[in-house]
Amino acid sequence: MAAARERGHAVQVVDYLRCYMDITSERPAVLFLGEPQTFDAVVPRIGASHTFYGTAVVRQFEMMGVYTVSPSEAISRSRDKLRSLQILSRAGVDMPVTGFAHATKDIDGLLDTVGGAPVVVKLLEGTQGSGVVLAETRKAAGSVIEAFRQLDANILVQEFIEEADGADIRVIVIGNQAVAAMRRKSKPGEFRSNLHRGGTASVIEVSPEVERVAVAAVESMGLGVAGVDILQSIRGPLVLEINSSPGLEGIETATQMDIAGEIIKYIETNVSTPSWRWGRA
Repeated sequence: MAAARERGHAVQVVDYLRCYMDITSERPAVLFLGEPQTFDAVVPRIGASHTFYGTAVVRQFEMMGVYTVSPSEAISRSRDKLRSLQILSRAGVDMPVTGFAHATKDIDGLLDTVGGAPVVVKLLEGTQGSGVVLAETRKAAGSVIEAFRQLDANILVQEFIEEADGADIRVIVIGNQAVAAMRRKSKPGEFRSNLHRGGTASVIEVSPEVERVAVAAVESMGLGVAGVDILQSIRGPLVLEINSSPGLEGIETATQMDIAGEIIKYIETNVSTPSWRWGRA
């Protein structure tokens, strides 16, 4: 909001969970507190636990001809961990070897697919490092997978990139450019580098290879703005995850860059309306 206002734009924050929709041919509408919402551009900030409804609201704005920084379909792709990895695979973007199965009888074959223990077991619905377990032995991996499946939870099993040493790179991509990056390092005894789990951040200058991989990952999803988490491995950079609503506070603090301002500039290049009134869903 501050970045948009500094550039002379009117901005309104709209709680998408309080929006309701009039789905009518030729005159679709989004209403908030009884008032129709009319914007030239929308910056979607959709919580992971409300992806279905949030993307429905974004899609309704799209039906109204409103420019959205990240399309609803692209947000849905990135939020589905399995689907996003399949899309990355098709696009030729490198990532950790990943397995997916339904039956617990197939655990041994699943573990063999990713090269055996240690492995990382992930809940498909997990976010910000939650629902992620490092299983250091084959027996432990089998127990974790069986426990999750007993709860009817869908999981992914990935190879553990030991040489990453509990660190990853978060790259912010806007349009087709990597505009900022930071290295996140996990706290002692923890393999997840998420800042809210005690990880630390430091500014880095990414290599052309890391930038190429990050941009290719975002383009494969169709997102306009995204954060890409990348692991450094002996075979090169590997995409771990793509975040369609990346937090800005941590990386702006680490890099001292006005990333929000860069997002506003990106919108300006894509919306030609002379008088803008922007909304953030």
